[in-house]
Amino acid sequence: MKHIIELLVQLLTTWGLPTNIAKNLSITILFIGLTIFIYIIDIILKKIIRATFTKIANKSKTDFDDIMLANRVPSSIAQIVPFILTYKLIPNLFYDFEKLQGFIEKTILVVGIALTIWGLRNVLNSLKLYFKTLNFLKDKPVDSYIQVFMIFVWLTGIFATVAIVSGISFLEFIAGLGTISAIIILVFRDTILGFVASIQVSINDMVRIGDWISFEKFGADGDVIEINLATVKVQNFDNTITTIPTYALISDSFKNWRGMNESKGRRIKRSLNIRMESVKNLSQADILRLSKIQLISKYLSLRSEEINTYNATHAIDKSLLINGRNLTNIGVFRKYMETFIEQHSAINKDMMIMVRQLQPTAYGLPIEIYAFSSDKRWANYEYIIADIFDHMIASVNDFDLEISEAMVFPT
Repeated sequence: MKHIIELLVQLLTTWGLPTNIAKNLSITILFIGLTIFIYIIDIILKKIIRATFTKIANKSKTDFDDIMLANRVPSSIAQIVPFILTYKLIPNLFYDFEKLQGFIEKTILVVGIALTIWGLRNVLNSLKLYFKTLNFLKDKPVDSYIQVFMIFVWLTGIFATVAIVSGISFLEFIAGLGTISAIIILVFRDTILGFVASIQVSINDMVRIGDWISFEKFGADGDVIEINLATVKVQNFDNTITTIPTYALISDSFKNWRGMNESKGRRIKRSLNIRMESVKNLSQADILRLSKIQLISKYLSLRSEEINTYNATHAIDKSLLINGRNLTNIGVFRKYMETFIEQHSAINKDMMIMVRQLQPTAYGLPIEIYAFSSDKRWANYEYIIADIFDHMIASVNDFDLEISEAMVFPT
């Protein structure tokens, strides 16, 4: 490069220009010429590499090359050669201006670092989008891992830039960071916590994209739509978005409904309060009347025979209904509801079915239905519950039972 400048200076001085002006003009001409040359090389390489990528993408069955094209990865690759030419040629133009030459070299290196970061960002974004198309990674926190790499790239780029500008070697600069590690940890506290949380969430398979979670502390109740380094985004059922810190998933308690979705049924667990004053022993006339209910006619026949045999064997005085063994209206009602649920088409018969009596309260005696609906979709699930309890509420009077409507207010 020095030889070319000297030839241009000789040529310009023969035209009558002073040596200093001839030298500066020679440098300017070469600088403009090299800039145009490198720019043309950059355009040509971009077209060639992009055309090559496009040709490969059209023939390839994978989507990765198409994603790289969309994220301008070929353009980033094409910039490598122009950058090397710029770094090798441009500073040499200013061999007589030592300080300016050093400044230009540092500037080119800093620009190179920026281009490298941008290129790696395009590659990482391409990987992120591609990984999300893979079935076995769709529900994994890919965003978190990509963000960790991106943070590492940015930090490395920033440290390298500072090292270049300050004139300190990169390794010496990194070694010196140990003295301010406490400040770094403080500044990047949330990032570090989020990174650790993302790893634990992934390894322990606590949350996946698409999971339905309930997190009362943050008012979240809906589907996970994004997991990244710092936050987890939940789209609630009212279509609002709740943002939860990733580290909260390992530090606080939340409910993940994935187990229900993967099981064979969705649990129904709801009770109806019965007035305890309406509970009674059944007389023979009551039993005859209830025997007309088809679902429990056989049950009443067998139980009545069993009870009558017992009372007769033990010479029970049945002039008072309370003596001996008896059927009760609430017991028969529980059996009726249990039989009704067992025959319900929407209930999974392979899972637990139970109608039970809970601890009495000031509201009455709770009769709880515990079963699992075969259909786990929310709207259908609610319809099944309503169908069962519509029938339950309507049937109470046939057993001479009453629903408790008492309310208790705190004193």
